[in-house]
Amino acid sequence: MKPTTTAILIAVLLIGGSVMFSGNKSGGNAPNGTVENVSVVDGKQIIEIRAKGGYSPRVTVAKAGVPTVLKVETSGTFDCSSALVIPSIQYRANLQPSGETLIDLPPQKAGTVLQGRCAMGMYNFSVKFEP
Repeated sequence: MKPTTTAILIAVLLIGGSVMFSGNKSGGNAPNGTVENVSVVDGKQIIEIRAKGGYSPRVTVAKAGVPTVLKVETSGTFDCSSALVIPSIQYRANLQPSGETLIDLPPQKAGTVLQGRCAMGMYNFSVKFEP
C-alpha cells in the first residue's frame, strides 16, 4: 500500500472511532435512555437546559403540579439559541453569553407540554409534564 493511502485509511479510522465513542453531549444518560436534568430542591423542581448551538436536552419529562424553575445555562453562547422564546408563558429574552437564567414556572397540569425555541425558530426544546 502507498503511504498516502495508508495515512488516509488511518485518518478515517481515527475520525470514525472518535465519533463513535464520543458519547452524548447532552449530559449524563440514565439507564433507560433519558437525560437526568430534573431535580427537586427545597420543594421546587429544577429543570436544567443548556443553550448553545441549540438546546439540550431537546425533550424533558417533569412532574406536574409542582412549582418549577427552568434553569437555562449558557457558556460562550452567541448563536440563535441565546434568543429564547417560550410562547405559553409570554417569555422572551436575550440570554447572557455565559451564565444561568432562572425562569419561574407555576405548577403545570398533567399533559401540558411547554415549548421553548430560539427567536428564529431554528432550535427548540419541550418539557412534558406528567403525573
